Amino acid sequence: MRRFVTLFVLLLSSIPFGVSISGCSHSIAPTFCNGGDSGMTIGQAATITLQPVVYGISLNYAEIGQLNAPTTTDCKGQGVSVTAYTYATTDMTIADIQPTTGRLCAGSWNRNSGGGIPDFTYCTATNKSGVAYVEASAGVTSNPIPIFVHPMVTSIVLGGPSSNCTTDPTTACCPLATTGAVTAQPYLATSCLSQGSTAQLVARVYAGTGANQTNISCLAGHLQLSASSTATSTVVNIDQNGVATANQPGSVLITANISNAASSAGFFSTCPPASITLTTPGSTANPVVVDENNPQALVATVLDTNLNPITGLTLEYVSTEPTTITAAATVTPTLAGAASISAVCQPPSCNPASYNQIGLFGNGKPVTSNSVNIFVPGTNSTVLYMASTQSQYMVQIDFTTSVLGQPFLLPYVPNSMVISDDGTTIYLGSSTALMVLNAVNTLSITRTDPSSPGTVLAIAPNGATLVISDPVHQIISLENSSGGVLTTYGGVASHAEFAPDSQTAYITAGNQLLVYSANTGWTNIAPATSAGTPVTDVAITVPAVGAYFAGPTTTARSYCSVSTPTTSTNEANVFYPPADSSPAITDRVAATDDGMHVIGATVTPAPTLSDLRVTLPTQPNTNPPTPQACPLTGTLSFSNTLTTTPLSPLTATAITGVWPTSDSTLAFITYTGSGGVLPAYAPAASGPGTTTYIKLSGTATAPIAGVVSADNSTFYAATSGDNLVHIVTLSPLADSSTLAPNLTTPAGAIVPVNLMAQKPRKTT
Repeated sequence: MRRFVTLFVLLLSSIPFGVSISGCSHSIAPTFCNGGDSGMTIGQAATITLQPVVYGISLNYAEIGQLNAPTTTDCKGQGVSVTAYTYATTDMTIADIQPTTGRLCAGSWNRNSGGGIPDFTYCTATNKSGVAYVEASAGVTSNPIPIFVHPMVTSIVLGGPSSNCTTDPTTACCPLATTGAVTAQPYLATSCLSQGSTAQLVARVYAGTGANQTNISCLAGHLQLSASSTATSTVVNIDQNGVATANQPGSVLITANISNAASSAGFFSTCPPASITLTTPGSTANPVVVDENNPQALVATVLDTNLNPITGLTLEYVSTEPTTITAAATVTPTLAGAASISAVCQPPSCNPASYNQIGLFGNGKPVTSNSVNIFVPGTNSTVLYMASTQSQYMVQIDFTTSVLGQPFLLPYVPNSMVISDDGTTIYLGSSTALMVLNAVNTLSITRTDPSSPGTVLAIAPNGATLVISDPVHQIISLENSSGGVLTTYGGVASHAEFAPDSQTAYITAGNQLLVYSANTGWTNIAPATSAGTPVTDVAITVPAVGAYFAGPTTTARSYCSVSTPTTSTNEANVFYPPADSSPAITDRVAATDDGMHVIGATVTPAPTLSDLRVTLPTQPNTNPPTPQACPLTGTLSFSNTLTTTPLSPLTATAITGVWPTSDSTLAFITYTGSGGVLPAYAPAASGPGTTTYIKLSGTATAPIAGVVSADNSTFYAATSGDNLVHIVTLSPLADSSTLAPNLTTPAGAIVPVNLMAQKPRKTT
């Protein structure tokens, strides 16, 4: 017995430890989906989903396609890894499928071909149209995917509804073309839809061409319709059934995807604005008085061409005087002054259209609101910059100290000067190079650009673009203000002006008028007028719906193109058509910020001032009056009432400038010649205004250049005869004092100032 016990102990101790432990283990029990002790387990394939569930797949005869990889989940919706799927079709004479890979054949795959050719290599058309359904299985079976097989699609055309689905089927006639009942009315390409309205996009799908063209709309399957560009997809939202919901104004091409190919099928139009009415809540005054640094809200009410409201519009707010009063939905003036604010729906950011559809239903054209006049009481100080086309020096004075700065030596003798609206940068042209000066504090040279010689004519309000005319090479350039040419055109320009939104530049170049638009590029109008007369200066209307041009006749052009249908859905456009004409002879012109006057002056045949009391078309029954949107046919025409005033005290050889104050109460005339007076014209609401001749002190013979202070308190007049700058107060009108810039030639002779710029600054 003792020997037996000893043997048992020895046997027990000889069993490996790991074996003894494993002998005590238990297998992990499965977790069942129903929480019980039988049935499907978690982690087991429960559902297989094939895509695209809604659209299926459309294939031309003999076309090879590929199913998307299936998605498999368990009963809890968690992903399950599947080693292999088996694919099958309901009719391999319509759509065959490779069982292990899911490759599709619109016909029949080769099988048992011999000659070393692998199975499922080439697809043979059976020319059998129809629908076959394919599935994937791996223990469970997927949803069926329809495979539409048909002759090769050659075109897809959006159009109107069918009157007979048997003889003229459309996608709306076909049960398999949509995923459910569609109750929206068909979209008609003969009109636009107001924002929020819905319509069913109806398409016809064709195979073949010419006499062999066949309508296969009910064979082709489900079209996937979308706006052709992400930049313009905000115009319309399209659901899976092709129901379009109008969103923002504009016209957009619609792309149809089918049979692994995309086709431009047609277009969709959301109605454009017919009017944008800008108001100031709580105030009906004109102008609206707003104190510095106090916000003033603006409210834009927009109606479309069906007179339905539009919301969420992308509007650009623009100011005629952004230096002191910047434009936004809420205006907060930074300095004393006056400005006119308007809102613009400007393509392509608002109301876009493709080039050949500009004008269709009014899409693709800009729409501008009425102007709201803002007056900011108070006074500012001024920093005045003075230069001469005869001197290589430049001088500045800051009137907070009234200390004239030391002459600043420029690299070259300038021929022109402009200052950015933010007052930070001065650009001077020369026959050798463009000179760029930092004007934040003391003057310093930022850049000298020998690749850009010529005359600087204008800078965009946003400070991004310059217009430079090179008379030697006869090239007019739009250049990036930081350097680099954006675009050029041949010619020699005399003057240029940008629209307040910086999107359009009007350029006068003798017998040709050039307009550059960021939306449509260059437009060359030659001859510049219908009478063949040259244009010598430009003044953009307020609000900026066009421009007036000086010359032997004073003419105007609208920013609304004249659109002429070439087909039912395409338009040909004549950009910037004539809008007004006046017999007034003008050498220089300027528009008042209140939008009521275009003031010009000439020396031919005698010094004369012309006041065009301008009337821009407005929407009826709107308060305040709202400018009309561009008409569907014809042009947006202006009208004017002309009054003239002889400038009899002058003996002038040239008009050098017309300088309106930003509050539209006065306009000053500068000239070369003699007379010793500065004309100041106060326009009237009707009839001729009042002209005051301010006697210049000392030996001054003529005010040859000038600039108005931003707060409208002072006019700075550079004069010949004494080579001084006269400081003219506006209330009362008087030549109050002078300053001596003392600009000199290389020989040391003092020359007159004829280039001037100013920027406002706080008085303390």
